Amino acid sequence: MSGFLFHEVIFGPVRSRRLGRSLGVNLLPVDSKFCSFNCIYCECGWTKATRQAPVLPSRKEVSEFLEQRLRTLVSEDYLPDSITYAGNGEPTLHPDFAGIVDDTLALRNRFVPKAKVTVLSNSSMVHLPDVFAALKKVDNNILKLDVGSERLFRLINNPGPDIGFLELIERLKRFNGELIIQSMFLRGHFKGETIDNTAPAEVAAWLGHLVAINPRLVMIYPIERETPVNNLEKIKISELETIAEKVRRAGLKVQVVE
Repeated sequence: MSGFLFHEVIFGPVRSRRLGRSLGVNLLPVDSKFCSFNCIYCECGWTKATRQAPVLPSRKEVSEFLEQRLRTLVSEDYLPDSITYAGNGEPTLHPDFAGIVDDTLALRNRFVPKAKVTVLSNSSMVHLPDVFAALKKVDNNILKLDVGSERLFRLINNPGPDIGFLELIERLKRFNGELIIQSMFLRGHFKGETIDNTAPAEVAAWLGHLVAINPRLVMIYPIERETPVNNLEKIKISELETIAEKVRRAGLKVQVVE
């Protein structure tokens, strides 16, 4: 599978399962994926190793493109519910991410003050002070936590070797609850091993981490699009609701995204 890529810096608005009418912002290359993870379920396909530096839009370009699109949407009375940083990989890898967030908040306040500013992130860069501070400013900082164990973290998310699972958990705790956790559930096989983050022991470990992180919301969802690994199972909503009930009993707010 080659993967689905966004070929523009600004795309949409599109209908989002989680965010309503979402205007997408891609801070990454428009012709390839750039990410610190290599998740086996990623709709963008595999993260390919390369020695070439990625070509990223400049802060000025992002601001200009976003302003132009917002002006058009306002003139058409087709306002977004969310301005969402997603795209072809991990948006917080952009070296000017913090400044771009400041620009976006100013443009939001000017053109679409009722819209939320959202970042979809794999959590890998939150140890950087400027990234952490920028994520604290946005309305929805939606950060990934798919698993309860180091083993499945390595198999499902395939992070770089310098990203440790327990260190990531500690970094998420630093938000003091001002974050949203997103969790993908799946089953399958990869590298000769069985993968199942719906297993009782794995869910219990994941839930323990959630309680320690104490997010304001947990979003759980199944596979929606084609994946790089072709034998992954889409979990039924009824099974996700069972997991969600465990989250509720732990005292956390949860949303099952169909």
